[in-house]
Amino acid sequence: MRYHNITKDDMLNGEGLRTVLWVAGCSHHCPQCHNPVTWDINGGLVFDEQAKEELFEELKKDVIAYMDEVYPDKNITFKVESRRAKKTYPKKSMEINYDLGEAILYAFPEIRVDVHHPDVLLHVEVREEIYIYSEIIPGPGGMPIGTNGTAMLLLSGGIDSPVAGYMISKRGVGLEATYFHAPPYTSERAKQKVVDLAKQVSKYTGPIKLHVVNFTDIQLYIYEKCPHDELTIIMRRYMMRIAEHFAKEDGCLGLITGESIGQVASQTMQSLMATNDVCTLPVYRPLIGFDKQEIVDISEKIGTYETSILPYEDCCTIFVAKHPVTKPNLNVIHNDERKLSEKIDALMQEAIDTVEVIHIEG
Repeated sequence: MRYHNITKDDMLNGEGLRTVLWVAGCSHHCPQCHNPVTWDINGGLVFDEQAKEELFEELKKDVIAYMDEVYPDKNITFKVESRRAKKTYPKKSMEINYDLGEAILYAFPEIRVDVHHPDVLLHVEVREEIYIYSEIIPGPGGMPIGTNGTAMLLLSGGIDSPVAGYMISKRGVGLEATYFHAPPYTSERAKQKVVDLAKQVSKYTGPIKLHVVNFTDIQLYIYEKCPHDELTIIMRRYMMRIAEHFAKEDGCLGLITGESIGQVASQTMQSLMATNDVCTLPVYRPLIGFDKQEIVDISEKIGTYETSILPYEDCCTIFVAKHPVTKPNLNVIHNDERKLSEKIDALMQEAIDTVEVIHIEG
């Protein structure tokens, strides 16, 4: 290989200060090229050991400057771990490790090497450019939003449902959401709390179409006609029906809830089966096996916890039986729902027709 020049502290050929090797034999032949002399593959100088060392000395300077700036307290141990993705780089990975480690030790005698449990693991990645770093910040992981379709999240004002939406969206699923509002039993502050939660979740998931459903008349009718120990189960069945209506209308591929087995009376295995009974779309429950503290930890991480614990009641906490059924019998539930036949279809249609849609972006 031949080259024409090594430019140090270059600011014109990329971001920041860098060292640039001008290799002979550029095949682009750009019009108005500033360096046409580099076109000739036989021009310039031989890229010999002296040139290699000159380049590597610049890398050493950058590594020493990095360690000095990032770690002012030199009472630390370190290890260099290089990765040579560009295989034409003249030094092998082990040579880079040895030579950079030696340079650091000469520059900072108080620093020590520990190859097993270092305080600082200095990464050197040799690609088209060379990257130096010692801190790895984990991202959320997952897949690009929208690559796996869209699903409808049943969003309450609690801790669980925002976490459920976040976790499903990590797998590439876009979100819409449905919130059941029960004025005057739930306040405008309760509604705003849900809007704020959706806004926080949308920072991770992208825009969310939030459907705010007035559920008051349906709840009161169920309270009037059905056994009180079945209130929660029957109300949730109608919530699922309405959420599924909007999901199908907008082409969603499933429903999402924040349920976890056994957490409350409506989340026993029997209760979940009774809830599923009314759905034709799949119901995704990403928190199904989580303990509450695990859910809280994620909610704190994504920034929804402090909003979720604000003391504004949602419609699920108002009409609650003192002794709710924990093992509902589907046949019994079906029979009791027949008591609603006179008005329930009209009430559901009214709730659907009067829905408020809020488009939310984080």
